[in-house]
Amino acid sequence: MKEEVFFGEGMVPVKKDYPDLYEAIVGLNEACYAGKVIDYRTQKLIALGINAAASDDRATKKQMMSAMKEFNISKDEIVDVLRVVLLTSGMPPFTKAMKILKELKE
Repeated sequence: MKEEVFFGEGMVPVKKDYPDLYEAIVGLNEACYAGKVIDYRTQKLIALGINAAASDDRATKKQMMSAMKEFNISKDEIVDVLRVVLLTSGMPPFTKAMKILKELKE
């Protein structure tokens, strides 16, 4: 379910040149997505909202793609997350994320 996929381009050289550091980051990823109370699907939607709120186009797109692939999360579920982004972070991050979603669904 949880894949070793990191959205930062800087992780490629870390994996190659610093395998000990990479393994520590993988462990942190696994610990953070452990889902003690909130399930991984919900955590994925939270991650999507955080990336969208930060206006990180690349990470937002990858989170959307991952959510749709791993959990068959629908466009409407993503829009519900983006409604919260609109409320908490404003129009620019919201419209950027909506554009990304539209491009993915076409």
